[in-house]
Amino acid sequence: MSEIKTYKQWMGVKAYINNSNAIRSIKDGDVWWAAVGENVGVEIDGKNSRYSRPIVILKKLNNLISIAVPLTTKEHNGTWYQKFTFQGKTQTAVLSQTRPISTARLYTRIGRLSRGDLRNLRSAYIRLFQDKNMP
Repeated sequence: MSEIKTYKQWMGVKAYINNSNAIRSIKDGDVWWAAVGENVGVEIDGKNSRYSRPIVILKKLNNLISIAVPLTTKEHNGTWYQKFTFQGKTQTAVLSQTRPISTARLYTRIGRLSRGDLRNLRSAYIRLFQDKNMP
C-alpha cells in the first residue's frame, strides 16, 4: 500500500519558496536541508512540513542552481548508492535521485563533506555512466 501524498500542502510550500527569491552562498560538498518536495512514484520525497531532507551539493553551477544528491540514513546497497560517515552517522547518497536544485530550496547548511568523501561521491556518480558492455 502506498503512502498518501500531500500535494496541495506541498504546492503552498513550493509557492512560498519560489516567491522568497532566496539566494544562498554554496560550495561543492556542502550538506544542506533542502525542500525537495512531495514527488511522484519512487522519486525521493522530503520529510516534515517543509518537505525537506539533507542533500549534498555535488557541483555548484552558479549562485542560483547546483547539482545535488539527496541523502538518507536508511541502508541501501548497490551502484546507485554511496555510503559515507557525516557527523558521526552513516549516510547514504541516493545517486539515482541526483538532480538540479535551486538555491532557493535550501534552508539550513548542516556542514561539509571531507574532500575524500566528496571525491568518492563524484567518482561513484561518474561510474554510473561507464557502461562496460558498450562497444
